[in-house]
Amino acid sequence: MALSHRAVLPQPQYADDRTPDFTGFTQDVFGHLPRVDQRRWADAYLCGLLTAPGKKTVSRLAKEACLPRGAAQALQQFISASPWDWSAARESLARKAAARLPGHSWTVGTTLVEKRGEHSVGVHRRFVPEAGRTVNCQVGIGLFLTSGTESIPVEWSLLMDETWCGDEVRRRRARVPDTVRAKPAWAHVLELTDRLAALKVSGPAPLVIDRHCALDTARLAAHLQLRERDFVLEICPDQPVLHAATGIGTPPEPDRPVSARQFMREGGARHPSVIDVEQGGRTRRVQVFSAPVRLPGGSPAAPSTGRVHRLIAEQFSAGRRPARFWLTSLGDRRTDEVLSLLRGPALTHATVQRLEDDFGLLDFEGRSYPGWHHHMTMSSAAYLYHRLQHCARQPARL
Repeated sequence: MALSHRAVLPQPQYADDRTPDFTGFTQDVFGHLPRVDQRRWADAYLCGLLTAPGKKTVSRLAKEACLPRGAAQALQQFISASPWDWSAARESLARKAAARLPGHSWTVGTTLVEKRGEHSVGVHRRFVPEAGRTVNCQVGIGLFLTSGTESIPVEWSLLMDETWCGDEVRRRRARVPDTVRAKPAWAHVLELTDRLAALKVSGPAPLVIDRHCALDTARLAAHLQLRERDFVLEICPDQPVLHAATGIGTPPEPDRPVSARQFMREGGARHPSVIDVEQGGRTRRVQVFSAPVRLPGGSPAAPSTGRVHRLIAEQFSAGRRPARFWLTSLGDRRTDEVLSLLRGPALTHATVQRLEDDFGLLDFEGRSYPGWHHHMTMSSAAYLYHRLQHCARQPARL
């Protein structure tokens, strides 16, 4: 079904002449779509995500985009069944985000979408520590470009377990490509970073990830090191490490793996420095320990033994919060420069929450693999457009 007329799209109104051109934005991001009606549906879906209150059902999106009666079914068809390329749209989003956020890092955010039944693509039962229970859900993993003040989604991957990837009937019904296979979350992150690096739109940005992503840090660090990609990864206090044998603060038995917490307690770190950091609008004093370490283990495909990383531990002086441990390849950076990157994951988590609350990230009603990716792309585009609006509202600095 094709649109019989161009959807009337509301334009934001400002008091100056810097009003963003909605049509220009969609032409940049979705101009690659081969048919005029597809580009109009993209306009309409984006308009609905930006203006519809509450849950972004397809019927509500169609109403907010001023579409004719009965158009909701065609809008659903455009998202769930139309064979358009979401990678080209995401490349455009990445280029716009990179231009908006010079000096950014890469961060990772996850979203969990509870579902009923077993037919929605990628749905599986998963224990959620925050909820304290097992839920039936989809898990999306997103890559974000993040500055010191904001975080913008540019790529997405859907976590698929073996029960899905090994079931040819379910795969066929959900139109899952043959190339999609079950893999752990850390491998999804690696694939996302490879895709963004291949676009060459971002430059040599470090990947910064905290423990909310629940990744196998050692494996991810080894593969990132092979790619010569810088990183700052939060590790759990029990992560085994080895002393790097540089002659600085060498603890007893340097070849014996110990936990990161024990390593610091046994004198493996240099003398602490005291740094004031901003958190939640407040300034807190933090003791920071730093030491060169190696990771034990490894494999021919991802050897980690012998590669020197830097272990950083944050200990809040008040003692009310547990110490946090970070592993990084940025051995030549000042400690305060590395710590400044650690604000990025919190900004990304806040953006994910905003995407879920205001931009329909959780509201995809279809079941297909292409449909999921189409919807995540549209939600990301709506968020970026909203941020561009916000920028246009700001008064020019003299």
